[in-house]
Amino acid sequence: MQNSQQIKEETPFGHVLLLMGIAYIFSFAMRMIWVYQFQGDEQSMWNGQLMINTNDGYFFASGVQQALLDMHQANPRVPEIFEYGLVFFSTLFVKVTPFSLETIILYMPAVISSLIVIPIILISRLYRQALWGFLAALLGSIAWSYYNRTMIGYYDTDMFSAMAPMFILYFLMKSTIDFNLKSALFAALAIAVYPFLYDQGRSVIYAMGIIYALYMIFYHRKEDTTYLSLILIFVSLIPFELEAPFNYILKILVLLILYVVLKRLYIEQKKLIILSVMLFILFMFFGDVFTLLLNKVMGYLATGTKEEGLHFYSVMQTIREAGKIPFSTFANRISGSQVGVILSLLGYILLVVRHRAFVLALPLVGIGVFALWGGLRFTVYAVPVAAMSAVYLFFVLGDLLKNKKLKYAFVVVATSAMLYPNIAHIIGYKVPTVLNKIEVRDLEKLNSIADVEDYTLGWWDYGYPIWYYSDTSTLIDGGKHHNDNFIISKIMQTSSPELAANLSRLAVETYVDSNYSIVSNTIFKNRRKNQLDPNILLSELEDSNYQLPKKTRDIYLYLPYRMMGIFPTVVVFGNLDLSTGRKERKISFYPTSAISQEDSIITFRNGIVFDAEKGEVVFGQQKKSVKYFIVTQNTKQGKVQLQTQLYSDDGEYAIVYMKSYGRFVVMDIETFNSTYVQMFILEKYDKNLFELVVSSPYSKIYKLKK
Repeated sequence: MQNSQQIKEETPFGHVLLLMGIAYIFSFAMRMIWVYQFQGDEQSMWNGQLMINTNDGYFFASGVQQALLDMHQANPRVPEIFEYGLVFFSTLFVKVTPFSLETIILYMPAVISSLIVIPIILISRLYRQALWGFLAALLGSIAWSYYNRTMIGYYDTDMFSAMAPMFILYFLMKSTIDFNLKSALFAALAIAVYPFLYDQGRSVIYAMGIIYALYMIFYHRKEDTTYLSLILIFVSLIPFELEAPFNYILKILVLLILYVVLKRLYIEQKKLIILSVMLFILFMFFGDVFTLLLNKVMGYLATGTKEEGLHFYSVMQTIREAGKIPFSTFANRISGSQVGVILSLLGYILLVVRHRAFVLALPLVGIGVFALWGGLRFTVYAVPVAAMSAVYLFFVLGDLLKNKKLKYAFVVVATSAMLYPNIAHIIGYKVPTVLNKIEVRDLEKLNSIADVEDYTLGWWDYGYPIWYYSDTSTLIDGGKHHNDNFIISKIMQTSSPELAANLSRLAVETYVDSNYSIVSNTIFKNRRKNQLDPNILLSELEDSNYQLPKKTRDIYLYLPYRMMGIFPTVVVFGNLDLSTGRKERKISFYPTSAISQEDSIITFRNGIVFDAEKGEVVFGQQKKSVKYFIVTQNTKQGKVQLQTQLYSDDGEYAIVYMKSYGRFVVMDIETFNSTYVQMFILEKYDKNLFELVVSSPYSKIYKLKK
């Protein structure tokens, strides 16, 4: 067994701190490339700072607004300050530093995520190879997947997703090497606070705890320290069902007191074993371990509509990060290349053979491999271990060279070769901000008009930004986008203004009155004995005399230009017969641009051809008649001017040329009559039902009059 004092003498801590500092600066500097690329883009700036580039970031940022500015008091979904560590620490940083909220949420991902270099280097120091850890830290801190989810502007709990487990891994590994109960205590404390930082990763930590228990029992079952360590670890894994932050504070106090008691009292090994087993059973029972793991797996493998009660469309089918990915994508995300990930796998096998404690990293590697079926988001867990594995392999291969200088030259060159595709990816990864300046200005205008109790109905992608900039609530958002997607989708695609207006009022008032229950389940009585026929209710809502609930707040309809690209996906959720789950009709909606025009024949980029003389649109071998060809143009006053040409009353399609955008939209007539097309693209609406309150080329916001 290695002696920790010898290790410290072998690698002076001052040298280790220097390596950590250099690796940290490198990680942060690589992330600054994005800032440099967008710094001069005025449309990406707000309040003198670049805006963030992830929708989910506005969820946590709204929580910070609530804590600092007392905003969102009527919004039931905005997180409390102690609900998420990200909200707590962001609020703290805004209070104790001179930086603005916009600056904190922009740079915090890079500040926190770059800390991953610390556990990587500390783990290598356990084996007296700090240089190995340093080079691995350079690679692991900027590897493709980890960078994507922790870049500047990616304000999300993902900044903790791989960094925190690596600290836990370090302390667990250290406890197997120095066999010091204090190392197990630090691991237990890190596990205890991990859900506060990244609750979605509980299954990973559970797996790490179980692997640690198996490892200690297999290799050190005769040692008292084994069972003392397991007692601490199992206590840290058992959920304390108290309101945050008291659950975390109590668990930390329990662990500290338990550590002191275990250190001072002598307990027979037999009793320690019994206590360990009892705590393991409590952990498995109260942690719902099997249920959690199964739900995680099934949730990401599930597709299609729900087969229970009414048939709503599953959102998981439309989220790219939750679908299967090819091996090349998997490899690039973890190591930057297919060769790189293969080297990492070989290196990990070699690590486990030579340093068996690395088997404790198996859950991180395993969840990374699960990405092949579960989706992109899981690759991030494997990145730091893959980096350590690949660089370790380079050192082993370098040992075959007799000349020491050649060995280190080989290791540096090989690591640089691994770094290159990841740095190239960073330079080319020019992710735009979530919204542009004009879109934010539109939402700020809404903020000046609306009250805090009001609701803004828009697609779930825009839910959190709507909270943050307009201080209104929404029906669906990035975390609540299941059955109620049907409601918003139906409002966006219906050709009946009365249905759009009535369903909007019914949905919002039902949501508030039902203590924020899922609206679709409530109004259709989904999965109840007296379940309603949704088609009958929807038909009734088209009647202007439908008896609506009493109006308690204003409702706004948010129709952004950027939704045009995803409108075909949006309509999928509402284009269903909920009783059967079958698609109601074939919807055609093709935003495109022209690539050539010869006489009256216009060819679009997506292969569709329009004969402007005959009034026909050609899809491959199919010809369809056109009813309308409309040219729209935005005025300086924010209005839309129309030029309409009628071809045939019986035409099946309409074509709109949005001149101000240089964009054409080819669509079927029913989709042409939809709420989104009529009210955003054409700015046509029933003035008895709606009032246009905000208008720009990027968004139209309507106030419901009913």
